[in-house]
Amino acid sequence: MSAALPQYTHLSLPEISTDWLVCGVPEDSPFSTEIQSLDTALSGALTQLKERGDLTGKSGEVTLLPVCPGIQAQRVLLIGLGSLETLTLARWEQALLTAVRKVSSTKNSAICLVVPQDVQKHLGQDRAIITAAYASAVGASGQGLYKAEQDRFELREILIHAGTSAAASLLSRGQILGEAVNLTRELVNRHPEDIYPETFANRAADLAADLGISGEIFDLPRLQQEKMGALLGVARGSEHPPRLLVLRYQGAGPDAPWLAYCGKGVTFDSGGLSIKPSDSMITMKGDMAGAATVLGALTAIARLKLPVNILGVAGLVENMLGAHAYKMGEVLTARNGTTIEVHNTDAEGRIVLSDVLSYAVEQKPACVVDLATLTGACVVALGMDIAGAFTNDQSWCDEVLAAGRRAGEELWQLPMNDSFNEQLKSDFADLKNVGTRWGGSITAAKFLERFVGKIPWVHLDIAGPAYAESAKPYRDVGGTGMPLRTLVELAESFGKKTP
Repeated sequence: MSAALPQYTHLSLPEISTDWLVCGVPEDSPFSTEIQSLDTALSGALTQLKERGDLTGKSGEVTLLPVCPGIQAQRVLLIGLGSLETLTLARWEQALLTAVRKVSSTKNSAICLVVPQDVQKHLGQDRAIITAAYASAVGASGQGLYKAEQDRFELREILIHAGTSAAASLLSRGQILGEAVNLTRELVNRHPEDIYPETFANRAADLAADLGISGEIFDLPRLQQEKMGALLGVARGSEHPPRLLVLRYQGAGPDAPWLAYCGKGVTFDSGGLSIKPSDSMITMKGDMAGAATVLGALTAIARLKLPVNILGVAGLVENMLGAHAYKMGEVLTARNGTTIEVHNTDAEGRIVLSDVLSYAVEQKPACVVDLATLTGACVVALGMDIAGAFTNDQSWCDEVLAAGRRAGEELWQLPMNDSFNEQLKSDFADLKNVGTRWGGSITAAKFLERFVGKIPWVHLDIAGPAYAESAKPYRDVGGTGMPLRTLVELAESFGKKTP
């Protein structure tokens, strides 16, 4: 069965025939007009639940009516939204994902997601509806790629009830974003002998060909020819040779500026000779989330036909402990000629990105964003759900942060004081790859800054939010696809600025 596409329904809630009718209920607010009509048809059952304290509308609350005489739906699922005044796009998304995940645990289910008028008014009609369509795709897609018995199933039918008329393109956009996030999640979740540099690059090439994205893959001889000594140094310990993936989506004119997205693609990170403990290594199949997010974003941008030019560059390597693995004290020479003394082989992502950024900058883009699961220090600073943002250009960073807010994805800017450069000074090379344990995410960003010159650049450290280590009602363990939607929002706004 192929995945259902979301469609609008303009029937009243009692008239909608579906397996699951999902309604969001705010806290400390009277029932909306839509819920009132449903309550009347249910002979006041919702009012009784509310009066008994069984239906409060608190954020995360889930109330199921398994039998619903008087309406066409088989079941009603009520999801608490919390206070409407403080409702955010992220919380609205979480409520919808909670519902879809519950529904999609049963085979062959049909669902109707109600987007209440008060939610549309508070969040904006477009964003509220796009998020509903997005949640219907992401919530029904599980992480059990290798399980004999799946715990999530495609939906037979997806209806969106938005009350008033709304553009069909909103549903299409939400579906495209959801499918792009699911692609990113899948790549992150595949095991490391399934996704390694060559297979990642080949998968990207197939996707690009289908979407009219041009590009090329640098193999080992080409990387040597291009003098990418930093990336090659990290890759030396692995039997799987490295790749550089270069993708170009040209949705604007030949003279329009380019926006570069650069991704860290360490398909497995053992830590190298600075080997990780097992508990830290088990999730390192996901150390290529930056590259996966760049690829996923490009597929969405191409499918949406955004009028923008995007350059995508991903450095694909494994960091392993083979006989020729790079060593502490070794000096690597990056593409731009900068020499790097290795003080820790587990700080490999920044070394890989030094060549990726150098190559991207040589293509003369107007602006650059890189994404990397770079430092545990950023997770210590911001937790598991917020990405750190670092920049050499405040106005460009403000645009990236604004795109994150529009997408409902959390980014937080950290400082880039020049005093952190002192930690990177080396006695034997231009810089070393790590500083002290203090401010580690900042010293990593200061390292990357050496390879972007004066081009406006933002580094997003996604070590926390790119991979969920614990399940919640609205998400599984594993890849999350964050911050793909920020990249799409940013590309769209960048394209609108193009003359």
